[in-house]
Parts: sequence; structure tokens; C-alpha cells
Amino acid sequence: MAKECQISKKKGLVGNNVSHSKRRTKRRQEVNLQWKKFWDPTEEKWVRLRVCTNIVKSINKKGLSAVLKIYQ
Repeated sequence: MAKECQISKKKGLVGNNVSHSKRRTKRRQEVNLQWKKFWDPTEEKWVRLRVCTNIVKSINKKGLSAVLKIYQ
């Protein structure tokens, strides 16, 4: 499975590790993804999603259906 948020489609970034001598090597900055179950009131069932923690906070604040309308 790809390392991206299922709602916002956020992915990891690519950057450089910079040593003390200023040598640069590639590195990835991964998204903080979590498996989380949310109650979907429209379908009246639990939905298991892999989402970033920013989206988890948004869903807790606004609700699942409101956040899905923003990102769809």
C-alpha cells in the first residue's frame, strides 16, 4: 500500500541530510499516517481509514462527512 493519506492524498517529501562537512545525501520525510476507525452516519457503519494525524484532528472537530466534502 502506498504511504499516502486516503483523504487528503498527502505524500512524503524528499530532502537532503546535510552532515557537518556539508555533504548531502537523499532522505525521505514520511507523513505521520495512522489507521483509524470512524463512524460514518450516512452509511451507518464504521469505516477504517489510513489518514494523517492532521486529518484525524479535522474529523474529530468537524465530522467525517464535512471533511470528505472538503477533499473530494
